[in-house]
Amino acid sequence: MKNILVLIVVVFSISCSSKMDTTPRNINFDRDACVTCLMGIAEKNYAVQAINPRGKTIWFDDIGCFVEYLDDANWKKFKIDGEPVVWIADADTGEWLNIYKAFYRFGDRTPMGYGYGASKEKKEGYFDYNTTVQRIKEGKTKRDEFKKLKKSQGGMKCAPGKCGK
Repeated sequence: MKNILVLIVVVFSISCSSKMDTTPRNINFDRDACVTCLMGIAEKNYAVQAINPRGKTIWFDDIGCFVEYLDDANWKKFKIDGEPVVWIADADTGEWLNIYKAFYRFGDRTPMGYGYGASKEKKEGYFDYNTTVQRIKEGKTKRDEFKKLKKSQGGMKCAPGKCGK
């Protein structure tokens, strides 16, 4: 009986002290969808993933969808146990980058038309994370152009009311 109790304590201690794996996940293109617009992740090079301390992962198909979600009550629930680790794919290589350390260029044709592509390296005209978030919140995106194009092609294919601002 004493040995069983010791074993339970050891297993419990190990499970409580182990740190959750927050390394980037592979996209399951058949299943993973953007939590903001509900579109399936189709282009890795613009995808964003957030992994909370419990190991739960949520996906975004465009950094603009991620920025919109930051003001959602569900984001606050998602990060209740602590700050999530957030990864964004390099627009050129697909390599996963820390979203807060990446640099962003404007003008890309992105899945939801926000127009920002991430890069590991800072180049002239690129923005840091905070500036990029601010620009998206101010509407400095390619969304209007994107919406016009999609409308001319028969409309957007995201869930009703989920295509972003």
